[in-house]
Amino acid sequence: MSDIKKWAVRTIKTEAEVIDKLISFVDDDFERTAEAIFRSNGRLVATGVGKSAIIAQKIVATLNSTGTHAIFMHAADAIHGDLGIITPDDIVLCLSKSGNTPEIKVLVPLIRNMGNRIVSLVSTPGSYLEEQADYRLKAYVDAEACPNNLAPTSSTTAHLVIGDALAICLLRLRGFSSQDFARVHPGGSLGKKLYLRVADVIGKEKPAVGKDTALDDVIIEISSRMLGATAVLDNGKLEGIITDGDLRRMLEKSKDIVHLKAKDIMSKNPVTVDYDELAINAFNLMESRSITQLIVLQNNEYKGMVHIHSILREGII
Repeated sequence: MSDIKKWAVRTIKTEAEVIDKLISFVDDDFERTAEAIFRSNGRLVATGVGKSAIIAQKIVATLNSTGTHAIFMHAADAIHGDLGIITPDDIVLCLSKSGNTPEIKVLVPLIRNMGNRIVSLVSTPGSYLEEQADYRLKAYVDAEACPNNLAPTSSTTAHLVIGDALAICLLRLRGFSSQDFARVHPGGSLGKKLYLRVADVIGKEKPAVGKDTALDDVIIEISSRMLGATAVLDNGKLEGIITDGDLRRMLEKSKDIVHLKAKDIMSKNPVTVDYDELAINAFNLMESRSITQLIVLQNNEYKGMVHIHSILREGII
């Protein structure tokens, strides 16, 4: 193995060992912290400097996306006006590898004087920050993955994982559902999977013929609607479907096609989907059945047809 590969593997193994040790730090302090944040009427204000500030921002983003109101405040900017971010009911989460940085030592007394509770997240036991905190999250590390034991690597990874654990615990406490997730993630493919419905992609075309419709009219209906199929109805009731594939198979088998009607070539009991079903579920149904369109029903009423390409165009896959 080359040196580059060895260095990379050693880094990953070191950080994996750090993460494994974090399990022992999920203790009563962790539980009290999660419960305090859950019961709080305010937000969680996360703060730090350097790499800790970056991790704090990620934790804030995860909390906001999973139902816990959170905001980031840079520790260095706090004493220059940003302390105004903090409101009376907020809990302040302070991230620091050592827990002894000058910015933290200046900031902590100011927060305490404002009457806000403090949560510490440190990698060094017995630090100033940890001693001053009301609640303590532990992410202790013996050494960084950096060979000089200088660059924050293992410590920032540990803070990130503890932050994720906290966010998921709060998510579970709040009963945060996939519908809640969709509400705060409306953009991108992830959001669309959670909220986009068949009704949103069905389009205006409603290809349909009667059971006794002549073959040439069936072909015209399929071609003009450009969905590759048509429903076959009898007094508004769904009887079957005729697809491009059905037409090709019919032409291969039959020599006399002049007198054929829709009922002679339709497929009975077609696969259907509800008008209000999630589009991603309709896509998965088509994939599982190896078909490209579904008849859409609402209370057994024919509403139209959804094509797999209409869903793909939405970018949810």
